[in-house]
Amino acid sequence: MNKRFGNALAPGLLLAALFLLSGCSAFRPNVEPLRLMIINVGMTSGDVFSQQFLVRLHVQNPNDREVAIKGIDYELFLQGDSFAKGVTNKAFKLPALGETEFDMTVRTNFMSSIGRLMSRLNGAKKVEYTIEGTVFTDITMMKKIPFRESGAVDLTIMR
Repeated sequence: MNKRFGNALAPGLLLAALFLLSGCSAFRPNVEPLRLMIINVGMTSGDVFSQQFLVRLHVQNPNDREVAIKGIDYELFLQGDSFAKGVTNKAFKLPALGETEFDMTVRTNFMSSIGRLMSRLNGAKKVEYTIEGTVFTDITMMKKIPFRESGAVDLTIMR
């Protein structure tokens, strides 16, 4: 191969490599974030130092493909204040364009969370929440799906 031909080939190879690298994102599946909504919160145990709550969540899949959930890494905010964070490894399948409910155990510390929450409620019947985090899936090239949802939960229906 002569030197002039090799020099002419190098820019073409570089362009082909850049095209292939940028094309990888085109193969990534288009997955919409799942929608999570708190339905109910109930205290299952507690003392002065820590509490355990059972949080019932409704989750919707806006995608046209089934999503196998491996677990969820989350942070829960109540009245704008961080209330709890953690990870759940409850696996379940969410049908395409479907919805389901599941329970998640949440642990918190009385001094840092419940006390601040009670002072902010001032007798209100609803508590504003935001839940955000990452859903871990089995989707190729999309193992983590971030989410962030806000709403209000009625305290009068707490179990």
